[in-house]
Amino acid sequence: MTTTAQGCAAPEQTVALPAGVDLSNQAVIQGIVSGSGRAYARLLDHSGEFTGEVVVSEEGVFRFFAAPGDWTVRIIAGGGVTKDIPAQARLGEVTQLTVAV
Repeated sequence: MTTTAQGCAAPEQTVALPAGVDLSNQAVIQGIVSGSGRAYARLLDHSGEFTGEVVVSEEGVFRFFAAPGDWTVRIIAGGGVTKDIPAQARLGEVTQLTVAV
């Protein structure tokens, strides 16, 4: 497993799915954030409750493995920029988001 520069155990955030991901039993929400510099992607459930957060990679990539259903991805970037993007996770699919901040 490759770790990020921060030293956490999360896989490095790249556009390609990590090796060994079986989409037949996974729902993935991923995206690319542009124009942000350092940013965070936060996953909120259907009621708006915090579920998880990742640092957006230097290339602007983020990824969540989520249960099927309705989600919100909140991008938090420098300068007080916050953007909420609705997303629907479906079993066996990668939901791809593109976010400009």
